[in-house]
Amino acid sequence: MAGAASGAAATTLSAALPMPAIAQSAPFKIGLLTVKTGPLAQGGIQMEQGLVTLLKQKNYTLAGRKVELISADTGGNPAGAKTKASEVIERDKVDVVLGPLAAFEVLAINDYIRQQGMPLISLAGAEDVTQRLANPWIMRTSASSAQCCHPLGDYAAKELKYKRAATIADDLAFGYEQLSAFQRVFEDDGGKVVKKLWPPLVTPDYTPYIAQIGNVDCVVNGFAGSNPVKFMRAYADLGMKRIPLLGGWTAMDDALLKSLGDEAVGVVSASWYSASLDNASNTRFVADMAKDYNVVPGGYSAGMYVAGQVVEAALEKTGGKADDRKAFNEALRGVSLTDTPRGPVKFDAYGNVVGDVQIRRCERKGRALVNTIVKIYSDVSQFWTYGDKAFLANPVYARDWPPAKNLE
Repeated sequence: MAGAASGAAATTLSAALPMPAIAQSAPFKIGLLTVKTGPLAQGGIQMEQGLVTLLKQKNYTLAGRKVELISADTGGNPAGAKTKASEVIERDKVDVVLGPLAAFEVLAINDYIRQQGMPLISLAGAEDVTQRLANPWIMRTSASSAQCCHPLGDYAAKELKYKRAATIADDLAFGYEQLSAFQRVFEDDGGKVVKKLWPPLVTPDYTPYIAQIGNVDCVVNGFAGSNPVKFMRAYADLGMKRIPLLGGWTAMDDALLKSLGDEAVGVVSASWYSASLDNASNTRFVADMAKDYNVVPGGYSAGMYVAGQVVEAALEKTGGKADDRKAFNEALRGVSLTDTPRGPVKFDAYGNVVGDVQIRRCERKGRALVNTIVKIYSDVSQFWTYGDKAFLANPVYARDWPPAKNLE
């Protein structure tokens, strides 16, 4: 693997150079819980690529500590996540865990991580892990499920002037949490969600659902994995492009664009990361991902790259030490960075990232599709503008919360 080769090269290089005393101690071990097999493998492979890109840029050395990366394939299921988490923590003695990918995986290991007192930086958006049931050992460098759809609802109502919307997403928690957030803000701003559709995760044909969409100004989709591709193709084939389409970050992830065609042109989406963001860190990240893997990075790879940056910043705070897990965990949660591929980041009291959310419009530039940034909402919290106490007094976003009072 390219990462292993680079790690070996870095080890050889470090042996030949005078290093600080801390670097001569045992390596700092990162356990990556990712997915390399099964239907979630594409995102899982991107996670590993993003982290390896950072480590290669740093010659596998963070804050003077040589780094050993232990990558574990969970198989994208709760049992696999439990098994691999215990292996990297108890057998491999890692200092920090990054991942896993899916919300149900995080939920499966949530109690175990708390019992072990192991710092974990998650990619998954399971809301309550950083909300009502906040785990003090878990952080998130990506976004909660709802975090990007709050501003999407605001943009749809205030800037696009839409009044009536239909929503459609996979029939699971990630779909509920995204589109409930859109509905709440859109309706607070004067809009109405008049149709809510929940196809099963494994849906061979979206035609029966699309056929139920009637008189609306826009359709908002919260699909993930390969489902956005199937949905958008069916949407276009049925002549529905006359109704503007909006999407959450997974629906229009930059890494997905290579699988899409003209059906994606014009789609407006909200995301915490865009390959087109113009800053020094992102420019280098995009270039190295293209050079090493011939891909355009999306949120899965960017999330783990930023997680690596947070680990480095925490190690710099502790002088390279991580043996006191509580102190290292506190250092992680106190990190504030200005130059990451997603822009500035910091963390709230619950361990969730506070950062920019970008509104993008998909355009064709030459032969490639690109998400062009049209607006940036700065310092977006998982609680939007509601405040944590008021937000947490309500139930977690669900299929039927907030109540849909305008359905037709």
